[in-house]
Amino acid sequence: MKIVVSLVAAIVAASTTAVASAHAIDSNIVRQLNALDPQERREQRCDIEAMSQIAKGGEGFRPDKVIAYSRADIVEKGDDIRAPGAVFRSAGDWYKLKFKCRTGDEGLSIISFDYKIGDKIPRSEWERLYLYD
Repeated sequence: MKIVVSLVAAIVAASTTAVASAHAIDSNIVRQLNALDPQERREQRCDIEAMSQIAKGGEGFRPDKVIAYSRADIVEKGDDIRAPGAVFRSAGDWYKLKFKCRTGDEGLSIISFDYKIGDKIPRSEWERLYLYD
């Protein structure tokens, strides 16, 4: 749990760095990702990519958290992850998200990534979806 918590802090820092490439991650994040099992590593790497691409998408979002499995289970096949029920938080609000992500290099690099942002999630649904401030 400690690794995931510190990884989340590193993800937030990486997603707010304007000069970082959408596909590049720093060595601290690589070290933390390498401590995870391969399945968790791929999922976390795709979450990092989601935050990075959303932040750079020009819609004014500043995501600080992505949950790939909030509204539906993720689907994994090899290096591919599909998250049809993902969510992300920006400026204290949660939004629906779905993405498809293909990783390489044992889950450390992104080969392809596509996403679609959905509607803002009403606060009345947060408890059911285990969302928080």
